[in-house]
Amino acid sequence: QVQLVESGGGLVRAGGSLRLSCSVPGRTFGNYAMAWFRQAPGREREFVAAISGSGRSWNYSDAVKARFTISREPAKNVIYLQMNNLGPNDTAVYYCARRANSVYSTSSPSYDYWGQGTQVTVSS
Repeated sequence: QVQLVESGGGLVRAGGSLRLSCSVPGRTFGNYAMAWFRQAPGREREFVAAISGSGRSWNYSDAVKARFTISREPAKNVIYLQMNNLGPNDTAVYYCARRANSVYSTSSPSYDYWGQGTQVTVSS
């Protein structure tokens, strides 16, 4: 069983920033595309950002484009989500996910392992 571990969530005021981290076990980190999804209360889980196994390509939802940055650090088997200019609509539980493929996808069923989630709350 692969366990992804997120960290970095918390409470921040509107306009602030947070950086989420996700630790990914295994020795073949570069073989896996990774993504971040989020789920707000009463809403379905939605795609936020994804990055290829090589780290050379990525994609963002329109809601976060130009504010969030996804990256990966192969030496540490970690991916990050830098979130800037946060607003109340960004309040959600954020999940990282691993895909058994180096090509990213924006579809959650494409990912086979998930973290437990980290809460991000943005106050107005």
